[in-house]
Amino acid sequence: MTARAPEKSLEEAAAHLRLVINRAARRMRQEAGTELRASSASALTTVELHGPLTPSEVAEIERVKRPTATRILRALEDEELVARTPDPKDGRSALISITAEGRERLRRLRQRKNAYLARRMRGLDADQVGALRRAAEILERLLEADRVRRPEDRA
Repeated sequence: MTARAPEKSLEEAAAHLRLVINRAARRMRQEAGTELRASSASALTTVELHGPLTPSEVAEIERVKRPTATRILRALEDEELVARTPDPKDGRSALISITAEGRERLRRLRQRKNAYLARRMRGLDADQVGALRRAAEILERLLEADRVRRPEDRA
């Protein structure tokens, strides 16, 4: 059994990790270009992964207010990155789905970000790349534990 880190040590590690994650995210957004704002890219990814979704479901998953989600989705719709269809369960609402152009836009953004990271990682040895893979898995587990579940997942 491994010993737990002291609370102060955890707080220092968390502060350093937060700083590095924020800097890396900012750098990747810069590499992706200005095709989409961060909030739009996030909402589009949510629709790609979980859609079709109602605007309220997008707002819940993205942890934003419904009017904010509606504004973002309207802009994505104007760019033909998402499509709106009537919700068969609720005539007052709509379902939002990603379009082929939306998938292509995300593919291009991801490709640029991946290329940036791959260039930066070329100088690393196999152990360092392995450590980054393990760190990514750990971060993914931390984030998954905090994931907002869709209403139909709750039962």
